[in-house]
Amino acid sequence: MSQEEKQESTVSTGEIEAIIGGYHGNPFAVLGPHEVDGGLAIRAFLPQASEVSVQIQEEMHPLTRLHWDGFFETVLPDATLGSAYQLRVYTHGGEALVYEDPYAFGSTLSDTDRYLLAEGTHEKAYEHLGAQLLTVNGRSGVRFLVWAPNARRVSVVGNFNNWDGRRHPMRFHPGSGLWELFIPGLAQGTLYKYEIKTNYKDYTVAKADPLAFASQMRPDTASVVWDINTYKWQDNDWMANRAQHNALNGPISIYELHLGSWKLKDGWEWLTYRELIDELIPYIKEMGYTHIELLPIAEHPFDGSWGYQVTGYFAPTSRFGTPDDFMAFVDACHQADIGVILDWVPAHFPMDQHGLGFFDGTHLYEHEDPRLGAHPDWGTYIFNYGRNEVRQFLISNALFWLDKYHIDGLRVDAVASMLYLDFSREDGEWLPNRYGGRENIDALLFLRTFNDRVHALYPHTLTIAEESTSWPGVTHPTADNPQNLGFDLKWNMGWMHDTLRYFKNDPVYRAYHQGSLTFSMLYAFSEKFALPLSHDEVVHLKKSLLDKMPGDHWQKFANLRLLYSYQWAHPGKKLLFMGGDIGQWQEWSEARSLDWYLLGYKEHQGLHDFVKVLNRLYTSEPALYEEDNSWQGFQWLDFRDAQRSILSFARQAPSTGEVVLVGLNFTPVVRHDYRLGVPQPGVYRELLNSDTAVYGGSDVINEGEYVAEEVPWHDQPYSIVISLPPLGGTFLKKQDTD
Repeated sequence: MSQEEKQESTVSTGEIEAIIGGYHGNPFAVLGPHEVDGGLAIRAFLPQASEVSVQIQEEMHPLTRLHWDGFFETVLPDATLGSAYQLRVYTHGGEALVYEDPYAFGSTLSDTDRYLLAEGTHEKAYEHLGAQLLTVNGRSGVRFLVWAPNARRVSVVGNFNNWDGRRHPMRFHPGSGLWELFIPGLAQGTLYKYEIKTNYKDYTVAKADPLAFASQMRPDTASVVWDINTYKWQDNDWMANRAQHNALNGPISIYELHLGSWKLKDGWEWLTYRELIDELIPYIKEMGYTHIELLPIAEHPFDGSWGYQVTGYFAPTSRFGTPDDFMAFVDACHQADIGVILDWVPAHFPMDQHGLGFFDGTHLYEHEDPRLGAHPDWGTYIFNYGRNEVRQFLISNALFWLDKYHIDGLRVDAVASMLYLDFSREDGEWLPNRYGGRENIDALLFLRTFNDRVHALYPHTLTIAEESTSWPGVTHPTADNPQNLGFDLKWNMGWMHDTLRYFKNDPVYRAYHQGSLTFSMLYAFSEKFALPLSHDEVVHLKKSLLDKMPGDHWQKFANLRLLYSYQWAHPGKKLLFMGGDIGQWQEWSEARSLDWYLLGYKEHQGLHDFVKVLNRLYTSEPALYEEDNSWQGFQWLDFRDAQRSILSFARQAPSTGEVVLVGLNFTPVVRHDYRLGVPQPGVYRELLNSDTAVYGGSDVINEGEYVAEEVPWHDQPYSIVISLPPLGGTFLKKQDTD
């Protein structure tokens, strides 16, 4: 040490060495202002500085360098604790910088918030954790707050301190596991992470902020300071009427899409959130869908995960723009009367080093035992749903999207993997619950709490379960039974798999598989269902929907129009993955755009037009949507005609008594003179026929009026005689007459 460095300090050499070494767990006990014998000591660790002075009460006082690596101190006899001051720093390059000292600011976290966060019951944790832009004592800056109870030291690192973990160590709040630091002068756009020195073999790691509101574009992984409270929403009309838009007795036709591959500029460049306003919204309006469902848009490092391996649960991916850009996109959807549903992934998270895994040197968010804490199929961690703070993190995240982004619904991915401890595991690879069973009791309680809190705070938003087993009560109220989950809708995976399996059969064999179509009505009202033809069915060598269909070129298109007719007529809300409505031949890939050029071919354009008209029929006929969840909305006319592979049924609107009749012919043989039972006398007209020439069909249609005859048929008092088109479906309705 030089002579200057040997001057006495008011703090011990050990404390100084701990600060400089980056392992001091209580930096506020050393740095900043402290009352000492002789006045007020001001200490700072500034390794980039050659000289440091403090400006206080309009006077400048030099600080003494006590360590060659940049530890400085001065004692001011006339100053008192609470006196405002600034540090003037001269760098080794001769630059003069003025700093507000972060260690001169007290905690900005209230006792109530600290208590609730520690208890794990703070439903709006995102208003406190993470990087919050604040003004403290008249100074603007960023307050960082992170949960890392087992860390030895946590620091904020970023482009403002050369990513040096010694520079901005945080204040620890014993009993809560929270680390806090207000850094004045930082603003929106600042890059940062948390450097965590752990007690596990001195392991030190830089972690992205679990509650960051924005993130860098992959492959970079830093979090980005962002103010998410400045956007001016213009969707008041939508929000005021959302109960009507999301009503389960209303039409819900969902277009599922992946933003990164829906359409690309110049064949390779993503559309931004704001460009999607001009491209996607007109398409949705043209096609007549009521909602869109986005594959996960929370930040994720790997494109090939499609967004299902999330590292930034509170950050819309930077691939397509900023948080404000995504808000503008949702806002524009609402102004166009389009609901926005997000895929939400509380089932698992990836093992990327900058993510949630082994966060503070312990298995904080996940279970320590891989039999409980890891998914063997996906190479991901499983959340520890039994930990209060983890449940708080996830439920706050769900509420965050509804609150800050006005999202209209959350579709919860992989619910079955959460509910069953033995999901995709062999004997010996899983641990039973405390009662010896396979049910994940902690996950059950989490899902119930999630639904209860969402519906209590945002009662007109939808929660939708992708649940692939027969767990009872998925869409039943949680108050009715302790195993009920409380979702609004459940994807009807059984309908999807049975229907697609049936359609893959050559029509000559379909007579032997009629039960695959009719079986769904045995359980159709056990839950409130959505009927999905989702992204999972058009990847991994499963073929596109069009390519799944049997037969020649014409028959493939006819079968697909028939499939959609059956889907839109069957009880349940509708969901179709992008590409299905243009007749995509290729399987979907996240790496390329849909093949929009196909609309230049008349068969594809015909299919496209058919889906458009099908949506308009669906949204204009209450009989097709008003009662999806009981026999009041559905009546079989004939499900026994397996020999000819025909189904006929009626959809009913209880509020008006209106009926839409549906006849479906699953063979390429025209069924002339088909007698169809009808409930009332009068004149019937065809509303839509999938075989109409303009849609690419053979034009076996039912033109004109059909007067009901007093001939009982299909257990109905009257009947009409029509033609059933080949591989086609027809929708008919009684007309109002004077």
